[in-house]
Amino acid sequence: MIVHGVVVKGVEVDSQTRCKHYHTERDIIAIKFKCCDTYYPCHLCHEECADHKALTWPKEEWNEKAILCGNCGEELTINEYMNSKSTCPNCSASFNPGCQLHYHLYFD
Repeated sequence: MIVHGVVVKGVEVDSQTRCKHYHTERDIIAIKFKCCDTYYPCHLCHEECADHKALTWPKEEWNEKAILCGNCGEELTINEYMNSKSTCPNCSASFNPGCQLHYHLYFD
């Protein structure tokens, strides 16, 4: 699926990056995986679609743009995303605050 000009791979991805696994109104981010430089809506989509294990982003690389807002298409750095209080700093769309429970799957 192409979302705001960016390829987002996954299972049943919609135009705002929701997927088969996470599809509430606020599930509107995709994460660029460190291991393959590819956006996926979630760790489960990566697990189902990629042919390798996921790698986490080391803290010294948290200034890399690796989060895509599915509402406006803004690419955020990991630091911007983690400090956003679950709101896009560009368009003010609400992100799912429950995503914080999965940070350890994406970020060191």
